[in-house]
Amino acid sequence: MSAKAMLIGVTTIAIFAMSCKSQQANSEPAKQGPPSVDAIFTKMDSNKDGLLSKTEVNGPLKETFTEIDTNKDGFLTKEEVEKAPKPSGKRPQRQ
Repeated sequence: MSAKAMLIGVTTIAIFAMSCKSQQANSEPAKQGPPSVDAIFTKMDSNKDGLLSKTEVNGPLKETFTEIDTNKDGFLTKEEVEKAPKPSGKRPQRQ
């Protein structure tokens, strides 16, 4: 094999390897902080009444619902969620 053909082959393999690595990096989700209160309500407020009932929430919000519901009316307002203590430690892995 000529030196020119060898150089073209090695260059092609290198470009292909870099392309695969770049696509893998782009497909991984960006690390983000916790969602905003507005994002939580947009996602969970299924009846769009501006309140979250215990049947509408999930995850850590459901686990701490009674502590966050400071007026004990059975609903979470944006103000109650904003004032809620932030979870400590690492988030559990989703299954």
